[in-house]
Amino acid sequence: MTTNVLKSFAKINLALHVTGKLTNLHKIESIVKFIDLYDTISINEINKHKHKVSFIGNFSKKIKKDNTVDKLFEILEKKKFLNNKKFQVRIKKNIPQESGLGGGSMNAATILNFVKKKKFIKINQKKILQITKLIGSDVILGINPKSAILSSNSKIKKFLKTPNFNILLVRPNFGCSTKKIYSGVKRFSKSKFNNPKKNMMNLNSLLKYENDLEKVAFSKYPKLKILKSFLENLNKPLFVRMTGSGSVMVAYYQKKQDCELAKVRFKRKFKNYWCNTSKTI
Repeated sequence: MTTNVLKSFAKINLALHVTGKLTNLHKIESIVKFIDLYDTISINEINKHKHKVSFIGNFSKKIKKDNTVDKLFEILEKKKFLNNKKFQVRIKKNIPQESGLGGGSMNAATILNFVKKKKFIKINQKKILQITKLIGSDVILGINPKSAILSSNSKIKKFLKTPNFNILLVRPNFGCSTKKIYSGVKRFSKSKFNNPKKNMMNLNSLLKYENDLEKVAFSKYPKLKILKSFLENLNKPLFVRMTGSGSVMVAYYQKKQDCELAKVRFKRKFKNYWCNTSKTI
């Protein structure tokens, strides 16, 4: 049977505000872009009784059985959307776990897009939204992976043409627990993105925003504060900001040459930290 190869792109939060709390989840608003770092997903239909999901690559270790992809298939089976069709999925993990890059969430979104596009399932947008919410709050962003502003009322506005950046991604030799980070949030920000406009994504606007989760992350993982300070003095980035709940820090540059030189200098200082250059798409 034909094996389909898919690219599952990582996302970054250029800004993130925590605006309140629901029963179990926090309300957030965020400016999101996708980058050209991606996991590779090989998927094909199989004549078996069960789905077969496996992970390979540098960041495949310690992926739990209740990962986002297994959750997706479990939900599709429970709702009887797949009509007894089974799939073999192999994912090469290039996106680090517990990084704030949304690797697992985007894997699930990419596969959901695939089975819908190939008409293995027939569901409307409302049901897609319901499925993504059952897997994770940011999965919906990967259904149409474009630059977007997520407002505090959970509405997403996509923007096709926005400024792009060369970026340096760095991750210390530990990840951040999303649950642990959000549990430390005690103060909420006032909503700023409920009337999303394209100019909110330009450089002058981005410089004014922040990631509300940085304060909590820095208190629980002091090395992240040191890391950000070092990056801010590395080849004059436009700005440096943690993505999501961490632990990846992102330094933004206009010129690719400056970004590549920053990577070389960073590796001299932090030899054991993961670091990669990329660009927004």
